[in-house]
Amino acid sequence: MKLFISADIEGCAGLAIPAEAHKQEPVYKAFAQEMTREVLTACEAAREMGAEEIVVKDGHGDASNIDPLQMPDYVRLIRGKSGHPYNMMWGIDESFDGVLYVGYHAPAGNPEFSISHTSTGNSLYIRLNEEYMSEFMLNTYTAASLGVPVLFLSGDEAICGLAKGQVPGLETAVTKRGTGGATICESPEVVLERIRTGVKRALEQDFSSCRIKLPERFVYEVTFKDWKKAYQMSFYPGMKKVDTFTNRLETERWMDVVTAHCFVVY
Repeated sequence: MKLFISADIEGCAGLAIPAEAHKQEPVYKAFAQEMTREVLTACEAAREMGAEEIVVKDGHGDASNIDPLQMPDYVRLIRGKSGHPYNMMWGIDESFDGVLYVGYHAPAGNPEFSISHTSTGNSLYIRLNEEYMSEFMLNTYTAASLGVPVLFLSGDEAICGLAKGQVPGLETAVTKRGTGGATICESPEVVLERIRTGVKRALEQDFSSCRIKLPERFVYEVTFKDWKKAYQMSFYPGMKKVDTFTNRLETERWMDVVTAHCFVVY
């Protein structure tokens, strides 16, 4: 069994304020270590269930958060940003049997996690076919475009609920719950056990319940916080201005969406 793990940091245990996810801040190191522990736990559980090859993509910020010196010999870690539009999913292809997500979070526009966002802080929200688009949704559609099912997700309660609505057979591990600007955090040990148990359950099941069909057409809309950014990005090929803050792209090709997202949101 060959698995792809995409990891973020904001959905990891304990993290609740933006400074904790920023490398230049003193508190960051502890949360990078926690991200590493959670990824390792997912890898170990997958290995116990028969995974022979695991590729981990560090998906936060500059993609150099996970400690490479702690990775076991059956794991390959992708660090840094290639520039490819797949971004957090760069390295995946049709050869993988499944995808696991670690440390994911609620999307921009969702009030149930204090630092909810989608990819960057530039957008007020992003909608895909009239749904708020999360990084989970973006990356799951990328996996689906290659025929690879998404099996597991750890993260805040909001993203776990949204994700299960999009992938019926998905196993989840809740790490925290947001209320307004506050976050109620589970202990790291509880989170690690939930990840361990969730990954094992995910890999026991029939993966067919985790396969989704891509829509035939995509309507991708970005509502920016800054009208000047919206104006500039309205010139991206295929983008049309909807109003002062919102641009729209319509296409039948998923690659058009991920490529546009890579350029207009960052």
